Amino acid sequence: MLELGQTFSMEQLVIDNDIIEMEKKSMEGVLINDETLAIDAIKQIGVGNDFLAHPSTMNNIDLASDPMIFDRNMIGDWKAAGSKSAVDVAHDIVLDVMKNHVVAPIPEDVLKVMKSIVKKADDEFNKNKG
Repeated sequence: MLELGQTFSMEQLVIDNDIIEMEKKSMEGVLINDETLAIDAIKQIGVGNDFLAHPSTMNNIDLASDPMIFDRNMIGDWKAAGSKSAVDVAHDIVLDVMKNHVVAPIPEDVLKVMKSIVKKADDEFNKNKG
């Protein structure tokens, strides 16, 4: 939220959600084994050489997190796919959600509990108001 909650960007909400999901994923920890350590790639390529273009790097890049917004493709692939910024990708997601998302109704038993909580709070407020 910007300007102390007076302005709101749905795209920023989508971006923030993606960042939070990446943080949650990182808090799960990292799987450590010969594959994730790229033992075979290190033997094949050699220490000090370029690992970015090696298939094992791209195969394992999403293990730590798998963002919806941030494009991890090589710049040539990103340009070939349209060079969309994170804001443009977030905007597309916002449009899709606004058009296609269906809100499931609140189950009746849950709604009943919610209404009783609100009624209790209203009754308490009115009792103390007077």
